[in-house]
Amino acid sequence: MDVPSEVATLDARHASSLATWPVPVHAFYGHGNYGWTTAFTHWLRARASKFSGIFVHGLWQWQGLGTRQAVRGTEARYWLFPHGMLDPWFRQAFPWRHARKAGYWKCFEHRVVRDAAGIVFTSEEERRSARATFQPWLAQREFVIPLGTTAPPQPAEALRARFEARFPQLRGERILLFLGRLHEKKGCDLLIEAFRRVAPPMHLVFAGPCADARFEADLRARAEGLRVTFTGPLYGDDKWAALAAAEVFVLPSHQENFGVAVAEALASGVPVLLSQRVNIWREIVEDGAGFAEVDDLEGTVRLLERWRWLAADQAVMRLAAQRCFAARFDIRRTAENLLALIPPRS
Repeated sequence: MDVPSEVATLDARHASSLATWPVPVHAFYGHGNYGWTTAFTHWLRARASKFSGIFVHGLWQWQGLGTRQAVRGTEARYWLFPHGMLDPWFRQAFPWRHARKAGYWKCFEHRVVRDAAGIVFTSEEERRSARATFQPWLAQREFVIPLGTTAPPQPAEALRARFEARFPQLRGERILLFLGRLHEKKGCDLLIEAFRRVAPPMHLVFAGPCADARFEADLRARAEGLRVTFTGPLYGDDKWAALAAAEVFVLPSHQENFGVAVAEALASGVPVLLSQRVNIWREIVEDGAGFAEVDDLEGTVRLLERWRWLAADQAVMRLAAQRCFAARFDIRRTAENLLALIPPRS
């Protein structure tokens, strides 16, 4: 079904990512970290009746309060995606920021949540953990709709050839792939130390950007003497090529609301090794598409050891990964579930 859609963002109009969207994009430069701009609210108020449904992504910024102000007194409805921003991990990791958010919640954000037609979580784990963050919980209705992704754009053989052509030193290697931002939240340091301890007959590949030069330098120092390669960020077909070349995907994150790269690995038929802080780990373990352990060094070591000794059953898990993607994380299923939220117009 072709559903006309538009995107409003608080990013700057010149942001390079906006040019790739296949739908109309309206960019309103939001001021400061909060993204405040009355232009967005005025624009949405003038057009709210045009839309059957409005989906607000994220908390703690102007898109939520601005949307609530824009639709007040109209028949327009909005649904709110927290995208993990109510996870109690942030309270533990950043107590001062949490204190500021608690004040903002009391004054403003609880009204944004209360007045939403529904609050949409991307996993059951996210829904449960969100209830432990702010009280009272004021959502009228809750829905669990996993994010989705597409299948790889080319056959696996062609994508593997693309990867090997770009990184010939990795041709023929059994690749353990980390794909995503290099950040301390992601457990990158744990992964290197676990790889050193287990010493599997594999090559660990980190594919992703790092905004902290000091942290990246520390990771590279930790990886000295190990079979570890840092490719830098990979996008588009190069990203899919890395997944096609991988034997297994790994993400020992300390907090991960969903993990789109996890779904992309499953779409590529690549089993996944996750920490139990990746919110979709239960679904993946239930489907036999991967393993999950606690997010510490010992847990990460167990992940690598479990994969190392899986042997012949690795092929079975690859098939399970594809079935898991088709049943839970295909973007077409996500779209159908989102459309089902919106009541027909009278």
